[in-house]
Amino acid sequence: MTQLLPQAIGLLTAWTYGISIISARRGLQYSNASTVTLLSLISQTVILWTLVGVFTGVPDVGRGFLVAAVTVGFLMPVLRWLTYTGISKIGAARGTALRSTHPLFSALLALTFLGETATAPLLTGIVLVVAGIVLISWREEQRLSTARWWHGAYSISGAFTAAVVHNIARFSLKSAGYPILFAAIVGVVSLVTFAAFLLLPRGFGRPVWDRRAMKPFLTAAVLENVGFLLFNTALSVGPVVIVTPMVATQPMWVLVFTVVFLRSIEMVTLRTVSGSVGVVAGTLAITLGGAPG
Repeated sequence: MTQLLPQAIGLLTAWTYGISIISARRGLQYSNASTVTLLSLISQTVILWTLVGVFTGVPDVGRGFLVAAVTVGFLMPVLRWLTYTGISKIGAARGTALRSTHPLFSALLALTFLGETATAPLLTGIVLVVAGIVLISWREEQRLSTARWWHGAYSISGAFTAAVVHNIARFSLKSAGYPILFAAIVGVVSLVTFAAFLLLPRGFGRPVWDRRAMKPFLTAAVLENVGFLLFNTALSVGPVVIVTPMVATQPMWVLVFTVVFLRSIEMVTLRTVSGSVGVVAGTLAITLGGAPG
């Protein structure tokens, strides 16, 4: 049973993130990515430091653990802002599928800088992911939409950032553990970093406090932080190459949730479905075919 624990937590992470994305998409009708990012970071800081105070305390974890958590803390606001901006620009289904291509970037970085061998499953996965990205990003001209093909760059940039974050988190948690404390430190560093950015005189994307967006945004924020905690827990008990395939099923769940809950907000086309299937299949091929963690 314990051998399946990382996979089970990874799948639960995908479901939690999927519901969070759907809730955020509802709120983005009335507000923007900066608002939900700020609420997400505030809730992460409050919830996780409460858990640290009640259950774990602050043990002596060493300088390496702190450096890794602070580094991820600087990257997390960028990651979440890119994720939510992508969803607001191209929709929940398409944005999540592109955002879930992070194993592709892990593989490409390893091939380029670590001298990894390009196996047949890895090459097949890369082809499938790229094909899926093209299908998802291709704009159907007959549809009246504000989306442009290059808006997918937000979600793809988020995927690249996620690949970096996942590997830093795994490196730290593998040796030290303490996923709750790690996520709590990430939360407070991220909140301070993002708040400082919003206070800049020429900052862009300032929060929009529309009452209609608050309930779905708060729901999304809480669920995203539950998902982040679950993901850190999964990484503390299993390697990235085992956890990632389960988390990589997130686009398929978001696709299902979009059809069920967002029919009045966004349209799911055959091209989106085909692209999402390609991304998930390619991601599984990359991770199960020996992609680096």
